[in-house]
Amino acid sequence: MSRESGRGDGQWYPPEWPERIRALANGELTPVTPRRAATVLLLGDTADGPTVHMLRRRASMAFAGGAYAYPGGSVDPRDERPVGWAGPSPAVWAERLGAEGEAAAQAIVCAAVRETFEEAGVLLAGDSAETVVADTTGADWEADRAALVARDLSFAELLARRGLVVRSDLLGCWARWITPEFERRRYDTWFFVAALPRGQRTRNASTEADRTVWIRPAEAAAGYDRGELLMMPPTIATLREVAPYGSAAEVLAAAAGCDLAPVLARAELRGGEIVLSWPGHEEFTRHIAPGAGS
Repeated sequence: MSRESGRGDGQWYPPEWPERIRALANGELTPVTPRRAATVLLLGDTADGPTVHMLRRRASMAFAGGAYAYPGGSVDPRDERPVGWAGPSPAVWAERLGAEGEAAAQAIVCAAVRETFEEAGVLLAGDSAETVVADTTGADWEADRAALVARDLSFAELLARRGLVVRSDLLGCWARWITPEFERRRYDTWFFVAALPRGQRTRNASTEADRTVWIRPAEAAAGYDRGELLMMPPTIATLREVAPYGSAAEVLAAAAGCDLAPVLARAELRGGEIVLSWPGHEEFTRHIAPGAGS
């Protein structure tokens, strides 16, 4: 990670960005098409307000190594396969997410549920529209989780095998961010919120993470401000946004009114200086001097 002089926060900033920004401006770089992805702020309640489950990506990861993030990942094309469903219909979700059709909306929601199970061991599904799986521990569950990670088992097959339906009503969509055009790996990511189901518990089930924590959003944001916790802009932005709420239920209720217009970074060249900004999120603006990153 590289930081500008005078900046003490934990904003993730790859050192190759200035060079790539200039290449894009000069027509020497073609933006990669972003992959659809979903991530989940999994919330738990305490006497002091909600906490959020976060994982630290291994430093060896090609994308955002060392950064704190939420469980999540890319949409698997098989997430569009028919599944048992409860809660708002895929048509309703398509309108809410701005997705291109019901199949795409279902895939995004299923990716959110699947990735949360793969990386945190928590499953937002039940055997009916009124129930949620109470325990996802044990050798049989772990075998299914590992098969999902290895892509030997589709999410639809897991649900069908266990007679489960996706509880889409347990999710709220909070934000949508698209990785900058100059980044090597790009994702069009929907950020969901959900409460930890009663009886279930998280664990570090991800091979991509070396640490997991339950932490109050304000505490995590303070760690970022001190430069102690490395985060990408959408991570710290969503933490700041959910911090004022007093419970997971309040966050979920507020999600219905959140603006899901995609946030995409903008880079401008001004006399050799790069001005990097995220519209609507002024705290992330950077002024990169001529020659920096060359």
